[in-house]
Amino acid sequence: MLSAVCVSRWHGTQVVLDDVSVSVGPRSRLGVVGPNGIGKSTLLRILGGLEEPDGGRVERSPASVTVGYLPQEPDAGEGETLRAYLSRRTRVAEASAALDRLGDRLAGGEVDEVVIGAHADALESFMALGGGDLDSRAGVVLADVGLPADRLDVPVGALSGGQAARAALAAILLARFDVFLLDEPTNDLDFAGLDRLERFCSSLPGAVVVVSHDRAFLDRTVTRVLEIDESSHRGVEYAGGWTEWSRARALAREQQEADYEQYATLRGDLAGRLRTQRSWAVTGVAKGKRNPKDHDKAQQGFFTNRTEKQAAKVRITEQRLARLETEAVDKPFDPWELRLSFAGGTRGSEVVARLEDAVVDRGRSGGVAEEPRPFRLGPVDLELRWPDRVGVVGPNGGGKSTLLGALLGELPLSSGRRLLGPGIVVGSMDQRRHRYGGAEPVLSTFAAATSLEGAQARTLLAKFSLGADHVLRAGRDLSPGERSRAILATLMAQGVNCLVLDEPTNHLDVPAIEQLEDALDAYDGSLVLVSHDRRLLESVRLTRTVRVEAGRVTESST
Repeated sequence: MLSAVCVSRWHGTQVVLDDVSVSVGPRSRLGVVGPNGIGKSTLLRILGGLEEPDGGRVERSPASVTVGYLPQEPDAGEGETLRAYLSRRTRVAEASAALDRLGDRLAGGEVDEVVIGAHADALESFMALGGGDLDSRAGVVLADVGLPADRLDVPVGALSGGQAARAALAAILLARFDVFLLDEPTNDLDFAGLDRLERFCSSLPGAVVVVSHDRAFLDRTVTRVLEIDESSHRGVEYAGGWTEWSRARALAREQQEADYEQYATLRGDLAGRLRTQRSWAVTGVAKGKRNPKDHDKAQQGFFTNRTEKQAAKVRITEQRLARLETEAVDKPFDPWELRLSFAGGTRGSEVVARLEDAVVDRGRSGGVAEEPRPFRLGPVDLELRWPDRVGVVGPNGGGKSTLLGALLGELPLSSGRRLLGPGIVVGSMDQRRHRYGGAEPVLSTFAAATSLEGAQARTLLAKFSLGADHVLRAGRDLSPGERSRAILATLMAQGVNCLVLDEPTNHLDVPAIEQLEDALDAYDGSLVLVSHDRRLLESVRLTRTVRVEAGRVTESST
């Protein structure tokens, strides 16, 4: 149905994709993996026809195959309502506009075979994309993902974070494409949303190509994995899901290392032998010239033969070394690796933070659809002691981020009391990465938060793959993954004794997620972790779990 044939793409002089080929057939379930910035989104955009390759081509068979690309970043226009957003993301708006233009031409008297045929094709496309019943289906799907139907005429920008995540999921569920290109669709989804998306991908009659760093999601949904190799920028395909790919890749790496070690050892042995043989040959000739044995012809012949034999050995070793060089084994590529650790800082008080009969009211009432709906958290009684490690779970919109804001003093309490213990230094990562979301240069924001300046600040940021071309940019101009790494670098430099992380794995690639897991496991301060990453929650040591749903907080030991 859809194929990339020897596709290459450059950004300036930098190679992004090099000779990548992949085929997507009916009911294909293909996962695209690789580190952040390697070109996964670029490949999806090329497959979707949104970018042209610099080399190679994209083929559709038949040409009428519908391909939909759903990006990872929220892309709602200013003031765009949820209804308009869903129509645009499903490409119904585009098909409707084309149908209207052709209808106007027919109404204006352009009644010829070309226009009539184009109008018929446009109508067929509009219906195939689900335009005929989009509004009625939208109400059902919104209810399914937990969004009230009256949100349809609310600007997407006015939705809460949880509602925005559900809106993005609804756009996927409403779409009717032959091939779905999903770029990080699991970001910000709660467990119910993840389950709904997994069921949708499994039951879909069309094909799915998905970029994701959610290991559990990939295991449940894909049957093939395309890795964009970091060293060659080429595509390497594996059968199976995430676990099968991870094992096959590790095995291939071990084999490559063994082959290189064997090659390097043999090459070193031959090179050493060659040096010795050459030395013996040169020494033998020189000695024979200095000390002729009484001009005895027999003796002279003996030394001449021995020297010639040594020269022959040199030639044989040279030939073996030359043959080996033609079959050289490349040294395995060592990719950039995030080295992450959190210093616990000086221990603070026994009670880290406490909420007593606390209530938070958010939003206003008044019957205006564009205003946020009123939301109440509480009353909440919650105590965080040193060194508690608390996991916070619950559905989107249930109040998890509100609970963190109440606990840290970022949101006012309508009633009740809040206590932050003396000596407690909190380091936080919010879900939207607001610290690096403004116009201030990254380096300035980092220096203000950490007291590191100049070369020290640049060096630490470079360890998080944020180089000279990143640190002078405005924070808002960084990619989501780069903003996440900047915040992790900040937390590493601060030396905090209480970490509060809200969906920290969003936009991080798998190597960075695994480094985060190790760093959190070794961290000796107090930890509050909000996440829907199932593998992360299984991997990180937690002492308690707090569930937040519909503004109510319940607790259980882990």
